[in-house]
Amino acid sequence: MNLTNLSLSLNGYDIASAKKELDILNKKVLQNTERYNAQHKAAILDFHLKNNEFYSRFVSEKSTEWDALPIMTKSDLQIPLNKRLSVGYSNKNCHIHKTSGSSGTPFIFAKDKYCHALTWASIQNLYLTQGIDLNTSYEARFYGIPQSGISRYKERFKDFLSHRYRFSIFDSSYHNFENFIAKFKHNKFGHLNGYTSTLLLFAKYLNTKHLILRDICPTLTHCIVTAEMLLESDKQFLEHQFAVPVINEYGASETGVIAIGTAQHSMKIDEALIYVEILDASNKPVPDGKNGKIIVTSFFNKAHPFIRYQLGDIGVINRDSNGNKILTSLEGRIGDYAVLPDGSKIPALAFYYVTKNVIDDSGNIKEFVIDQQAPNNFKIIYVAENKLSESQRAKIKKSLLTYIKQSVTIEIIQKSSLNRSNRGKLKQFTRSF
Repeated sequence: MNLTNLSLSLNGYDIASAKKELDILNKKVLQNTERYNAQHKAAILDFHLKNNEFYSRFVSEKSTEWDALPIMTKSDLQIPLNKRLSVGYSNKNCHIHKTSGSSGTPFIFAKDKYCHALTWASIQNLYLTQGIDLNTSYEARFYGIPQSGISRYKERFKDFLSHRYRFSIFDSSYHNFENFIAKFKHNKFGHLNGYTSTLLLFAKYLNTKHLILRDICPTLTHCIVTAEMLLESDKQFLEHQFAVPVINEYGASETGVIAIGTAQHSMKIDEALIYVEILDASNKPVPDGKNGKIIVTSFFNKAHPFIRYQLGDIGVINRDSNGNKILTSLEGRIGDYAVLPDGSKIPALAFYYVTKNVIDDSGNIKEFVIDQQAPNNFKIIYVAENKLSESQRAKIKKSLLTYIKQSVTIEIIQKSSLNRSNRGKLKQFTRSF
């Protein structure tokens, strides 16, 4: 039995009322999405202009027409939390949380308790649309966890209440993966959920052992990847090695799940709780089908404003046959591009993809990252049991130089592990200038 709802209720989060209201909200979205969005945009904007001094100053004398409202970024929120809360809200009557920091600008934020209850009700509902019942499906959770102390026990207790077991992803040794396999042999897990890079590491280990995860754990039905990019080749590999369909989840700790769907297909946006916009570099809306910055608004968070909030990601929105918004592409993070000696830029995702295609040929490398030190200097840092041969290193360099078409230095460095955020996210490309 999943004890999450009971725990939420006991801690003042009215999950029962939230579930009932969510049903009503979803029906209203279906009836007239444009009217629903207009009403809730106006309501949350009016509330924060009247009740949140931080937000009213942030808007200042600017027009309160929606398209003229300023875009809110993470750096705008890096001031003490008590200076950002609405009237009547404090640390004592809110859900307080911290972003992962993988974007480089971590901060603490708040949700009022009813908003948090709505978020959880919606998460459970969105998972059901993918065939996963969080009340019955035992989750194998591949996330970071504190290594020791009270924080570790708190996470373990939260996992117990949420009917899940957390696999520590900071140790990618063969010994640890053997412990993972033993857990799957002796537990009836329903679905996996975790960061793409770590699930791929585990899948690669299973491959070396000629094991299919569902043969070990027949109760498995789905794999959910989140927080990191998923390439088509990786999706196919995961589906082969786990023998279950892969679901792509896109969300943020500040807002909850934003969109969900079968990997490499369109993702359903949670239009009941969140308004999503795609804007260009000048903060103007782009047509459906064109990429741009993903901007979100939380309709129901009264404690803390997230109005036209820039997540830092790039994506594409289209419409389905019923006219509903769907997220059809996630294309990395804003600023994720390599700057070459002549000043030209290349997308980090494409750059990473070219490298990955060559590196995968070795069959030896567990994972890798690319760090650009200067316009003419790149480091490829990889983890592998065996060092790459000179011919393999030469092949990687040749492939990259062919793609870049400029004179640059490429260093290839082997390490025993890669640096991750404190929650376990891996940033595949970094630029240090």
